[in-house]
Amino acid sequence: MKTPEIHVERRAAEGTPRVNDVVFRAVDVGVRYGETLAVRGITMDIQAHQITAIIGPSGCGKSTLIRCFNRMNDLIPSASIDGQILYRGHDLYDAAVDPVEVRRRIGMVFQKPNPFPKSIFENIAFGLKINGLDDSVDDRVETALKRAALWDEVKKDLKKPALALSGGQQQRLCIARAIAVQPDVILMDEPCSALDPIATARIEDLMRELQSDYTILIVTHNMQQAARVSDMTAFLTVEVDERDGTRTGLLVEYDKTEKLFTNPSDERTEAYITGRFG
Repeated sequence: MKTPEIHVERRAAEGTPRVNDVVFRAVDVGVRYGETLAVRGITMDIQAHQITAIIGPSGCGKSTLIRCFNRMNDLIPSASIDGQILYRGHDLYDAAVDPVEVRRRIGMVFQKPNPFPKSIFENIAFGLKINGLDDSVDDRVETALKRAALWDEVKKDLKKPALALSGGQQQRLCIARAIAVQPDVILMDEPCSALDPIATARIEDLMRELQSDYTILIVTHNMQQAARVSDMTAFLTVEVDERDGTRTGLLVEYDKTEKLFTNPSDERTEAYITGRFG
C-alpha cells in the first residue's frame, strides 16, 4: 500500500510571538466513564500562542482529552478525572474553581457547527450579554465577526438566521461567538470534519491568524491538517483489553510537529503516520 506524504509547512509569520509560557500543564491525567478507563497517563505542557494538534486513531480518546481542558466532561454524569491539570499555575479542578468561568476563558468550537436558532447578530450578542460584556455590543459583534473573517460576508445580513449560512460560514460564526467573550484559549474538536476543502482552508487560515492572540488546541483526524497548521503535535494510540474489548487511549509521543512527522521517536508514531495502522 502506498504511504501518504505528510507535508510540514512552516508557517511562522514574522512577528508571530513565541512565548515560552505554559498555559496548561497536564500531569498523569486519566478519564473514566463509570468503571471504564477511557484515557490514561497524559502528561504534557501546552505553550501560549501555539497551535497544538491532537491526532490518533478512532477511539483513542482525543475528544475526551480536549474536553478535560475546559471541564466539559463535568457535564457527563459518569465521567471522572484523575491526575492534575494546571491552567496558568492554578488547579483547573480545584473545588473553588467555577467551571462556568473556566468555559468563558477557555472557549470551544465543536465538530459540527452549532449556531443558535437566532440571527447572526444574536448568536454573538447573546454570549456577550450573559457574560456581562453588554457594553458596546454592536462594536463587539463587529469586531468578533471581523476576527473570524466573516464580517464582509454578513455585514448586510446581520438579522438573517444563522442557520441559513453555509456550513463553513456557520463554523466561522461559532468561532466568532467563542472569541467575542475574550477567551484566553480556543479548543477545536475536529472543526473541519464536516466542511469541504475550500471551507477547511478558510478555517486553517483563520487559526493561523488567531494564534497571535490565542492559544489553540485542535483535535483532528486529518494528519495533513495537523502538519499544516500546528506547532506541536500529540499522538495518542489505543490499547484494547483482550479480555473484554475495553479501549483505553494513551499518549505515545508529544513533540514539535515537524519532528514528529519527519523523525518520530516512537515506532508506533511512525507506523500511524505512514499508514501502517489506524
